[in-house]
Amino acid sequence: MQASEFPARPVTPGAPHRKALFLDRDGVINVEKNYVYRIEDFEFLPGIFDLCTIAKQRGFLLVVITNQAGIGRDYYSEADFQRLTDWMLEEFQAHDIKIDRVYHCPYHPTAGIGEYRRDSFHRKPNPGMILSARDELGLDLSISVLVGDKDTDIQAGIAAGVKNNIKLVTSGEPDPGRLEFATLQAIGGWLVLTSTFCNRSGSQQATSESDTSMDKGEK
Repeated sequence: MQASEFPARPVTPGAPHRKALFLDRDGVINVEKNYVYRIEDFEFLPGIFDLCTIAKQRGFLLVVITNQAGIGRDYYSEADFQRLTDWMLEEFQAHDIKIDRVYHCPYHPTAGIGEYRRDSFHRKPNPGMILSARDELGLDLSISVLVGDKDTDIQAGIAAGVKNNIKLVTSGEPDPGRLEFATLQAIGGWLVLTSTFCNRSGSQQATSESDTSMDKGEK
């Protein structure tokens, strides 16, 4: 696993309190086209900028976690991936959206070539990239959210301890009994409702605790 070229940040001291929206790349940020590494082939999915704006407004950091076995298979290079990532970040920035960190895993256990042929704790469905983000950014995964389009994304989130793992289902019907949605716009709506409910619950709890403290003081 490697984090794309971001400046190092100190881990926030004390208990983690920050939350993140974890995003898979291919199939969530951009249209899945099999090993996208050229700018001209990169097509943003409708709704991704709105979803990220909603998340930022609600205090989420934005973290991309992406398997990039195309590097290990020698379909493209680390430099190709970084070039596309830099362009992608600029596009987000043009929409006033800051991506806080990008993690990628270039390894594949059977199809990788040379040093890239190995299993990795950071290759989804393993949770390594998420746990690295947790440690480096001081995240509380119990209040974080993951969006992916594959079962391996969801499995990685569950293994890491992410509370809400949402599957984007663009072909077929989402399972209403699970956190599955057909569009990024629907996920944005869910995030708005969930955040509003949590904020109201937190305010009510704080008010209740304050009232209790005042009662105790009067006694």
